[in-house]
Amino acid sequence: MTAPIVHFNGKLLPLDQVHISPLDRGFIFGDGVYEVIPVYDGVPLHAREHFERLQRSMDEIRLANPHGVESWIELTYALLAHHPGNQSVYIQVTRGAPDKRDHVIPAKLEPTVFMMCYPLASPSKDAVENGVKCVTARDFRWEKCNIKSTSLLGNVLARQISADAGATETILLRDGFVTEASASNVFVVKDGVVAAAPRDNLILLGITYELLVKLAAEGAFKLEVRPIPESELRSADEVWLSSSTKEVLAVTTIDGKPVGTGKPGPLFRRMHALYQDYKAKLRRASAVAA
Repeated sequence: MTAPIVHFNGKLLPLDQVHISPLDRGFIFGDGVYEVIPVYDGVPLHAREHFERLQRSMDEIRLANPHGVESWIELTYALLAHHPGNQSVYIQVTRGAPDKRDHVIPAKLEPTVFMMCYPLASPSKDAVENGVKCVTARDFRWEKCNIKSTSLLGNVLARQISADAGATETILLRDGFVTEASASNVFVVKDGVVAAAPRDNLILLGITYELLVKLAAEGAFKLEVRPIPESELRSADEVWLSSSTKEVLAVTTIDGKPVGTGKPGPLFRRMHALYQDYKAKLRRASAVAA
């Protein structure tokens, strides 16, 4: 079987030809950042916004960006030329490989850049029509969740809680308030009002989160960005998950108890339709531009 083509430090080459030093700080310390961009029929969804967030993450960890946004987009399309159809593009930048292991950030180190594609796993028809199960857990992660860091052990452990329970996600609670899920943002609907957690350091601000806020305004939803008490989550009429790969999904069970009627609600169905329309418009616009 032929190895897939990836991007590694400025070159397109088969994955099995990529070699990374064991001293790379991404391997030793998890000292790096990443992005995942969904691609529909060869068209990246909000690539610019993803690379702008990559820049913010790099600024937070004092890592010099080896490329500007336009250059990143060009590299993405060059890689996608080898991967047609619906894809996820994974981008990872680590601080690079020094001569020795040392906690102190070394100066003038060449970063390691890796990009790969894999088939985009969009939500199933069953998940959209019937919703998904979630569980809750205490948010035991660090206080800089706004950085899209490769140091994902906290998220991995949180996600495993839901995997062990046969659920799709773990919704995290910190000091009595909803933050996010292990790999998703969370929206709570009560009495016709959609609430989203604050854009602060306790969540990773999703590109899809921002898109749902935009679509909510265009669709005349009542949406508030504010702290969401746990009690509001427990008594919600609807709860949604959002991410680049989940798009927007309804949560119908939390900790074994139904959310609202136990079925995807009317506001979710409206938002899901708006999201699908947005994707279709994006593809049409790209086809016209081509």
